[in-house]
This record gives sequence, structure tokens and C-alpha cells, in this order.
Amino acid sequence: MKKIILAAFCIAFMAVNARQTQTSKQRGAALYKQYCLTCHQVNGSGVPGMNPPLVKTSYVTGDKKKLIKWVLQGSVEHVNIDGENYSNNMPAQNYLTDQQIADVLTYIRSSFGNKASAVAPTEVKTVRASVK
Repeated sequence: MKKIILAAFCIAFMAVNARQTQTSKQRGAALYKQYCLTCHQVNGSGVPGMNPPLVKTSYVTGDKKKLIKWVLQGSVEHVNIDGENYSNNMPAQNYLTDQQIADVLTYIRSSFGNKASAVAPTEVKTVRASVK
């Protein structure tokens, strides 16, 4: 009986988590269109030599903290990502809420062929507190 209850709980938890992730991705898609699309393009391909792609790159699918920090602080340096150099500045997006940053990063990390885990608002909050 305990196994059945535990299994039912696990299934319910996974269903709720999947719905939350889907909702986050939907909100993230709208935020992407508003704040990211101009530089990173509709398909996440970026602009060669200027704006890095979001398609299967290590900085998108890798360390969430590094990615969150990049969104919060922006970048004014030339950067090398997966062997390619990019020169366009990225403005800080620190005016977005923790939820908004989590949503847009969840969208990016699960779109454009990426299959990385979701970003939680608590993760953004933790990184935000460390970069002040």
C-alpha cells in the first residue's frame, strides 16, 4: 500500500512540475521575443561575430549560475564561446524579476535544440544576491 501511495505521489509531483515548466517556457517565449530576439534572432542563431548563438552552446546548456550572472550583469567584453569570438555588448537585464529571468532562461535552455534543465527563480535570487 505504501508503495502505491508513494508512486501516486511521485506521478502527481512530476505532473505538477511538468505543468510549471511548460508555463515557465510559455512566459519565457514572450520575454525572449521582447528582450532577446533582436540580437539572438528568432531561431536563436545569433549573428556571427557579434551576438552569440543560443543553439547548443556550452554557456547556454552548461553552468546555470554563469548564465544567470551574464543576464544580470551583461557583458562589455569580447567573448569566446565554443571557439568563436563575439564582439557585441550585451546590456544587463537586472531590471527583470527573478521569475522573468528564470522563465526566459528556462525557455532558452529547452528551445533551439537545447535539452537543459529549467532555471528556478530561487537560483536567480541566489546569484543576484552574490553579484551586488
